[in-house]
Amino acid sequence: MADINPAEIGAILFDMDGTLVDSDRAVERSWLSWAGEYGADGPAAYEMAHGSPSETTVRKLLRDADEEEIRRASARQLELQYDDLSDVEATPGAHDLLALLAAEGLPWAVVTSADGRLAKARLDAAGITPPVLVTTDDVTAGKPDPAGYRRAAELLGVAPESCLVVEDAEVGLEAARQAGAHTAALRGLDGDLRLTELAELTAWLRENPGTRP
Repeated sequence: MADINPAEIGAILFDMDGTLVDSDRAVERSWLSWAGEYGADGPAAYEMAHGSPSETTVRKLLRDADEEEIRRASARQLELQYDDLSDVEATPGAHDLLALLAAEGLPWAVVTSADGRLAKARLDAAGITPPVLVTTDDVTAGKPDPAGYRRAAELLGVAPESCLVVEDAEVGLEAARQAGAHTAALRGLDGDLRLTELAELTAWLRENPGTRP
């Protein structure tokens, strides 16, 4: 673990998909189906979409489309995700980590590249109810823009510099860094803390109790 003073952490801000919620299979199915409808490369679309708002990826894939076509294509992509919840669940260790945060009184929030409808559906499927939820409906720009993480910190009443952001996508880590937050990175990515699973963060917090700001 990196040299972060746990006492400096006043809140934890989580990405949703791939971090607190295992929705990988649903996300992949939606992009493969969408790509089939729009003549795009499905696997490439899925890889490109990780961590980013759907509209951002649609714009990259449909470069010659006008604004109305982008709007319709983005809406269709989200439609394919809204009700595909059969195998959406909490990631391993998520509930244990959130229980520890509740016991310690450490504020937390979810900041996601999903819209409000999709975020609430997936979090509900995973049995997770965040005290603060920031979606693409709440900001003018999605990740890698830092607006979402700054907004979550504001709603929690904690300075971004006192927040630890937990992410599994580089665009999310970039957003966290631009916000001035500490970072904890999953999936082999580079952050102030490098995690292979959420249980490692739970253990780190338990081993480093202290007064939070």
